[in-house]
Amino acid sequence: MMKKIKTGVAGVGYLGQHHARIYSELPNADLVGIYEVNDERALEICETYGCKRFASLQELGEACEAVSVVVPTDLHHEVAMPLLKSGCHLLIEKPLCTSLDEAESIVSTARENGVQVQVGHIEHYNPVMSYLEKAVDQPQFMTADRLAPFQPRGTEVGVVLDLMIHDIGIVLQLAKSPIERIDSVGVSVLSSTEDIANARILFTNGCVANLNASRVSPKKLREIRIFQSATYLSLDFMNQSGHLVKRKEMELQKSEIPIEKGEALKLELTSFLESVLRAQEPKVGASLGKSALEVAITITDQIHTATNS
Repeated sequence: MMKKIKTGVAGVGYLGQHHARIYSELPNADLVGIYEVNDERALEICETYGCKRFASLQELGEACEAVSVVVPTDLHHEVAMPLLKSGCHLLIEKPLCTSLDEAESIVSTARENGVQVQVGHIEHYNPVMSYLEKAVDQPQFMTADRLAPFQPRGTEVGVVLDLMIHDIGIVLQLAKSPIERIDSVGVSVLSSTEDIANARILFTNGCVANLNASRVSPKKLREIRIFQSATYLSLDFMNQSGHLVKRKEMELQKSEIPIEKGEALKLELTSFLESVLRAQEPKVGASLGKSALEVAITITDQIHTATNS
């Protein structure tokens, strides 16, 4: 008989509700309960999925083996700590937290309590990324665009920590090289922090990544283009499609990339539970989450310095 992992969700807002839904559907998960400060939302989720509402994070942690932390970014550390101390494995939505001190605190507390921390860099579980990890070996230039219409949700941080961090994690994984230099620019439009940002990352192996992010765009876009010797790849993370251009003798041949589509969040949570069951490091562990956060903070600091000077 398959072992079922007792799971929970801290924060069942827009995204957290989907964590609860998927835990209720996965064959190796038992959705025990949630922690949610909004009474109406808590009642709705508990009635929908037949789970319990816990009065405190400590009680949720004591009842569960694995918990998703899906609260605003500036609350990640505060919510994660009591759960880690209760011995819970955590999936913390991206970014890991808002400062490197908080990140180190989460990493060390997880280590002390012998639990795993996975960071919700969801694109790493997108079938597009699975293809890229096989097809990209020596990237020379990467350009990523991540655009979205404005919405108040997520504006407790700037667009770099809100959206660009997805692509930071992706290019760090694909470049497989330390960073030599970062140059950034950003503009505030509707919120108190940057809503549009560009970052140019030069890696020590010579690879360059150019990242664009906006949360004041009229349309949604999540695309990446990668150039390597005799090959050009263009992929769409949102529609899970793309094409490959290859040189054959003196001609360029274009072909569609066969990608088996899947719900990235479901694939991510499945992978999280597998790492818990097998007691192995998650695909996107706290160390990669911390590295992506460090780059994002560097970009944010550069933008704020330029804005205030």
